[in-house]
Amino acid sequence: MDHSKILGVVLAGGKSQRFGEDKSQVKLADKLLIDYILSEINDEFKELLIISNNLIKFQKSDKISLIEDFKKNLGPLGGVFTAMKWIKDNNKEYQWVSTFPTDTPFFKTQILKDFFNKVKPEESKLFFIKSNNTRHNIFGLWSLDLIDKLEEDLEKGVRKVEVWADSVGVKIINMRFDKNNPFFNINTREDLEKAKVNLLND
Repeated sequence: MDHSKILGVVLAGGKSQRFGEDKSQVKLADKLLIDYILSEINDEFKELLIISNNLIKFQKSDKISLIEDFKKNLGPLGGVFTAMKWIKDNNKEYQWVSTFPTDTPFFKTQILKDFFNKVKPEESKLFFIKSNNTRHNIFGLWSLDLIDKLEEDLEKGVRKVEVWADSVGVKIINMRFDKNNPFFNINTREDLEKAKVNLLND
């Protein structure tokens, strides 16, 4: 598929309630958590959006824009819609939105390349990664054709990514990792401590 038609989007609008503060701004080995994912995906897109309702810090790049959710408290689906709306409002030519979380410091560029290589756009309007029997609903590729359906369902109160994805039909891209889990995500302080250990052993 044409990668120039894909907008990279980091969903940083979560409240991080289990962690107790904005996870994206937590440091792991003197590097902001959000910068781990940015450094892996920055070169893969013409432009990147970070969607956050806070004035967060992140590695600066001319291709990265920080915007707020168009409406707060709609969860990740609201963030996806915000990105799609930004494309429409700014007359951008992107046809797909590729989404990422802020809390997976071990994700690598090659995984994204492999994911895109396995995607056949004619098969679905929505693709998620699944690894070792776990589906990663925030690592998604969303067609802009879904914008009207997404807006309609958000207005109806739909909030769960998994439920909505299943309702519209999602194609799962399977991957397997026998060693370290590149999708390890940091939800709690304990997870952060585990990440520090994993980083030393990486």
